[in-house]
Amino acid sequence: MCTSSFTIRVAAPSDVPVLHALIEASVRGLQAGDYTPAQIEGALGTALGLDTQLIADETYFVVEATNASGEKVIAACGGWSKRKTLFGSDHAAIREPGFLDPRSDAAKIRAFFVHPDWARRGIGTLLLETCENAAKAVGFTRFEMGSTLTGVPLYKLHGYHEIEPIKVPLHNGEFLPVIRMAKSV
Repeated sequence: MCTSSFTIRVAAPSDVPVLHALIEASVRGLQAGDYTPAQIEGALGTALGLDTQLIADETYFVVEATNASGEKVIAACGGWSKRKTLFGSDHAAIREPGFLDPRSDAAKIRAFFVHPDWARRGIGTLLLETCENAAKAVGFTRFEMGSTLTGVPLYKLHGYHEIEPIKVPLHNGEFLPVIRMAKSV
C-alpha cells in the first residue's frame, strides 16, 4: 500500500488502452458485490465502458498516482458531459449525441471507475468535485447520472438523490440495474 498525492488531468486519446483495462478491473473488482457475473459480462464494453466522445469533448479526466514501485499510474477515470447520453460506452445501444443547454438541462456525470488497488482513498470525491466544477464553469447548475448500485452511496454522500431505477437490457439477455440520480447547486 502506497500513500500518494493524486494529480488529475484531462484524458488523452493515448490513454484509451489503459482506460479499457482500468475499467474492466474496476467493474470486476468493485462491482462484484452488487452484480452477478452474468450481469458484469453483459455490461462490460456496453453499459459499463469507455465513451471516447467524452475524451474528444475534453470532459473526461484521469487521476494519476505513484504506485509502490515509484511508477506513475492511472488510478481512476471519470467525467461529465454536455451531451444527452446518460451512461454507457461507445457501444451502448442508447446514445444521444445532441448537446445539452446549461440553462435548462442537467450536465451528465459519466463513467466513473476506480482501480481496486486505489479504492476508498478519496479519488471518487476528487473526480466528482472536478467534474461538477468544470460543468459549473460553463453554466450548468444541475447534474444527473445513471449510477451503478456500487456508486450510489458515494453520490448520496455528495448530495445526489435517487430519481428512478433503470433496468438496462444487456446483449446476453440479462438486465443491469442502474439508479438515475440528480443534484442541483
